[in-house]
Amino acid sequence: MTEAIRGFWVASATPLTSNGSVDSVKLAAHAKQLFGKGIDGVVLFGTTGEGASFNVGERVVTVEALLKAGVPAERIGIGGGFPAISDSIALTRAVLGLGLRHVLFLPPYFDRNVTPAGIEDAFAAIIDRVADDRLRAVLYHIPQISGVAIPTTVAANLRQRYGKLVAGLKDSSGDFKQFQAFRAASPELAITVGNETDIARAIAAGGAGTICGMANIAPELVKAMIDGRDVEARMQAAVDIVVKSPSFLATLKAILAAQTGDAGWLRVRPPLRALSDGSVLKSKLDELISPAIA
Repeated sequence: MTEAIRGFWVASATPLTSNGSVDSVKLAAHAKQLFGKGIDGVVLFGTTGEGASFNVGERVVTVEALLKAGVPAERIGIGGGFPAISDSIALTRAVLGLGLRHVLFLPPYFDRNVTPAGIEDAFAAIIDRVADDRLRAVLYHIPQISGVAIPTTVAANLRQRYGKLVAGLKDSSGDFKQFQAFRAASPELAITVGNETDIARAIAAGGAGTICGMANIAPELVKAMIDGRDVEARMQAAVDIVVKSPSFLATLKAILAAQTGDAGWLRVRPPLRALSDGSVLKSKLDELISPAIA
């Protein structure tokens, strides 16, 4: 098994059944078809996966279902960020027992005035209480969503304290200077980016790859970025289709529904509201993808 998340990973969307539970059959099929397009692994219940809307039990049951469906444990990462540290610990222990190793941890996000020392204490409490050498933690930096940034000093201190147990960091800030700061502070960390337009320059600067949401709907375009092809302008245009909509997650799912012909992909959990149709957005995206892969 890999020591850190590297390469091309997708921050997977989470399909839902009509009663609002996870559609594990559809999720497993989604993962497998993405693997067929060159993706190395899937991260479940991150931001793109509406992770904050799913509790520990739901996440564990979903992992169990995907493993039963033949999705390899080494190709699954999982969002393990909760306001309560005890929930992060419980989830991590459970998924390690199922064979997973990669768990993404948000900083505490219920107190916007928390100090760097407090953030480090929170991460350390999870690692110390899980107490399992199989863990390969990924620190998850997305301050525009969580409201709490991970200081570069905290990332560096945790890597120094715990070594390979703190294997990586996902920088979804969208600020390339922030990526560079993380690299400078702790070059041993495998740092992935979430901002698709930064993929090529991040890899060239020693980054480990990407964990990104656009791979759900445009894996070919993301792969072209990873391969260093001159498609950054097309990628930015594709990102704008989704990001400049009222709801990134609902829009991404609407495009998935149009791509697959499966209206079930439209479903989201409250407080999100589903879009009625994504066919026009799909057509716009297709115009950007086709030239990039020709």
